[in-house]
Amino acid sequence: MKIASFNLKLNNNKFSIEDKINTPINFKAILTLVASFVIMIGAAYVVYLLQDDFSKFNLDRLNNKFGFIFFTLAAVLFAFGVLTFIYDVFLYFKYKPIESVSNEELPTITVIVPAYNEGKQVWDTLKSLAKSDYPKEKLQLLSIDDGSKDDTWHWMKEAKKLLGDQVTIMQQPKNMGKRQALYRGFNMGKGEVFVTVDSDSIVKKDTLRNLVSPIVVDKKCGAVAGNIQVLNNKKALLPKMLNVSFVMSFEFKRSAESSLNSVLCTPGALAAYKASAVFACLPEWIDQKFMGKASDIGEDRALTNMILKQGYSVLFQKNAYAYTNVPEDYKGLYKMFIRWGRSNVRENIAMYKYVFTDFREGSKFGSRLLFVNQSIKMIMSYPFLLFMMFFVFTHPVLFISSTLLSILIVSTFPVLFYTKRYDLKEALWAYSYSILYTFGLFWITPYSIATAGKSGWLTREIAA
Repeated sequence: MKIASFNLKLNNNKFSIEDKINTPINFKAILTLVASFVIMIGAAYVVYLLQDDFSKFNLDRLNNKFGFIFFTLAAVLFAFGVLTFIYDVFLYFKYKPIESVSNEELPTITVIVPAYNEGKQVWDTLKSLAKSDYPKEKLQLLSIDDGSKDDTWHWMKEAKKLLGDQVTIMQQPKNMGKRQALYRGFNMGKGEVFVTVDSDSIVKKDTLRNLVSPIVVDKKCGAVAGNIQVLNNKKALLPKMLNVSFVMSFEFKRSAESSLNSVLCTPGALAAYKASAVFACLPEWIDQKFMGKASDIGEDRALTNMILKQGYSVLFQKNAYAYTNVPEDYKGLYKMFIRWGRSNVRENIAMYKYVFTDFREGSKFGSRLLFVNQSIKMIMSYPFLLFMMFFVFTHPVLFISSTLLSILIVSTFPVLFYTKRYDLKEALWAYSYSILYTFGLFWITPYSIATAGKSGWLTREIAA
């Protein structure tokens, strides 16, 4: 994916990206946001008008055995979800990022940037990494072109001309997959810590030093997840929505997971790994198979899983920012989610094999709770889908109005969270995203489970 050229600025310690050309008012975005509000407020009014129908529906459901069982199960799952959310809030307030250690304490690091069909964006990525305030004598920067079909290699060579000895570039003989490119980088790397960065990501000046500091401070830390936000969120609608979703996923959810020392996935866009932990599982990771096929997706989740299995903590650094491109159309979005969904299915199965064993010293409660919570969401996706279809055909007005009202209520927390951290105007996209996900992406998890054995990156291809 490619973006327009941009300027990088640091204002009041906040990272901003501005197009060189002034962006006009996006009336389509405004219309989408207003329409989302009108739909949800309208749904709330319909629910008010249909109060008697709701009461009758609940009574009818309780008056038969199947309905009573379903209602009881739904109530238990709802209670579990509420308690889990409350616990996450507690863990979020407990979480504190680790401050950067001194230059003398910083370890030697190898930053690996695999690239495939990335075009000029890889040039911007390498420039942002080279501008880091990390001690140059402790920084090794490697970039690997994985057999791109576009001009990626040209832009990597341009970056080499500009940066000189600061970066080493190389080409795979053919497209072999991101995992193989990373594997080559791991074997060439000389650092005590490996950092992986996607070739469509931009980092702040202090990102690298903040990212690796937990590995220095906490000897039990084997990996660190960076804080990922959306780079291309100024024009297209989907990136605007995803930006709020990413903030919730990282700054809220991963903060909670970090308080349990058990972040489940270190993102490919920005992550750090203790080199000794990587080499301890590297043969297993590169030869990983699922249903007899070599795994060519989910390399980040798989590596995180194998490091957790060794007994290490995996933490999150809220102060280590990377800004990455996300799909701008529906097709690209669902392909990305399918890839993530299949990876989650595979790695949850792998996690099941060790999470209830004595895999680490101290408390294992956090890892087990996160595993159970994610597994329940996967398992219940099918009953939820069947219930939704039943509800749509038997009580369509009730379904649509009650669902929209629920979205209005549930999505208010992300809106408030994002507003407190950043900006109210952008926060409101949480409502639109929830509508899109509920009605347009509800099928992702069931489909990912059913097709977990399929391979393929699905994205980053170029037109023939």
